Amino acid sequence: MSSKSRVRKHHQAAMSPLLRALTFSRTAHEPVTSAMLMQCYTALDAFSRGHGSRDLHLTLSRHLLVSQELARLGLGEDVLADIESAHAAMVQLDAREHDGGAWTLENDEYARLCTALAILDGQLSVASLSEIASAEARMIEGLMRSAQVQAIAEAVL
Repeated sequence: MSSKSRVRKHHQAAMSPLLRALTFSRTAHEPVTSAMLMQCYTALDAFSRGHGSRDLHLTLSRHLLVSQELARLGLGEDVLADIESAHAAMVQLDAREHDGGAWTLENDEYARLCTALAILDGQLSVASLSEIASAEARMIEGLMRSAQVQAIAEAVL
C-alpha cells in the first residue's frame, strides 16, 4: 500500500468567481476607465486655466504613473517616452508652483500632457480591469520604494 496520502487539499482561488467575472467584464470596465479619464481631463483643464491644486497635481501624476506601468506591461511600450515627457511637464508645473505659487501650464507642457492622456485613453480602452489593477499596484509599490530610499538617504545625511 502506498504511503502517499490520497487526501486532496482544496486550494482557495485568489479571486472569487464573481470578482473574476467583473474584472474581465466590459460592463464594469467602462465606468472605471471613464472615471479615471474624467479625473485626468478635469485636472488638465484646471491647470490650463491656472486653477490647479496639489490634489489635482497628485491625481494627474498618479494616473500618468499608471499609464507608465501599463506601457511596461506591454500596452504602449513604444510611447513610453511620451509618457515620461508628460511626467517632466508635471515636475516643471510643480516647480513653478513652488517658485511663484501659480499652477499654470506652458503651451508645450499642455501639449505633452494632452498626448499622454490620449495614450492613457487608448491603454484603458484595451486593458482589462485586472491589468489596470496590476498597473496601479506596481505604481504604489514604486512609490513606496521611492519613499523608503528617500527616508534612508535623509537618515544618512
